[in-house]
Amino acid sequence: MIPVSVTQGAGPVILAIPHAGTAIDPSALSRLNDEGKTLRDTDWHMHRLYAALLPGATTVKATFHRYVIDANRDPSGQSLYPGQNTTGLCPLTDFDGAPLYRGGEEPDAAEIARRLESYHAVYHRRLAREIARVKKRHGVAILYDCHSIRSEIPFLLDGVLPDFNIGTNGGTTCAPAIEDAVASICARAEGYTSVVNGRFKGGWTTRHYGRPADGVHAIQMELAQSTHLASEDLPFDYDAGKARKLRVHLKEILKSLNDLALSGALARH
Repeated sequence: MIPVSVTQGAGPVILAIPHAGTAIDPSALSRLNDEGKTLRDTDWHMHRLYAALLPGATTVKATFHRYVIDANRDPSGQSLYPGQNTTGLCPLTDFDGAPLYRGGEEPDAAEIARRLESYHAVYHRRLAREIARVKKRHGVAILYDCHSIRSEIPFLLDGVLPDFNIGTNGGTTCAPAIEDAVASICARAEGYTSVVNGRFKGGWTTRHYGRPADGVHAIQMELAQSTHLASEDLPFDYDAGKARKLRVHLKEILKSLNDLALSGALARH
């Protein structure tokens, strides 16, 4: 399995897609229970949803599933949301708190270390390389981390999740102009709800790479899957009609980020 797929672009925006991959090697797949094998917590159809919205954007996509190792978790295993229910670096439960593995088949420390090096580290080495390449070309780079999740998950969330969930770790991972631009577009998107730094404040990717003072800006977008799936349950089909409406706003977001980077305003941040 090739852990990461990269499409290089000449522009200043990088789309990271860490959770849309569905590949699991046979030995790991055989250890999952029936529920684990549904891959329920995939960020379904992210690559299709964002495809061709911003000519010139670079895309870095993990091909492996988050149940193998989570590319958006701290490699040390430290929780991103202390005190709240969440899933870990190598998840043993799903977003509903249900076990993923057959009894006694959970990966041990050695297996987790192997997955960390074979998948997580490979993904982030390539992502870091693309960030460095883009920054060298433009003086700045904007990392836009693409995510989606079911809109109702009582184990993780209270109530119904807003449609657009913007994460900048309290405004620390990007210039204010970036957060403001994205928040403004989402707020005026008719028929959609949005929040900034609500339940999702940005995962490890956003927090690790977002260094505005060094010219690298990062922002996470967590979309409620009700915005683009026919159903948030099996078989998780893409709804082309819903997606068409959503893509109008996603395109405006990405274009605004691209324009901000090319304007030179971020270089002066």
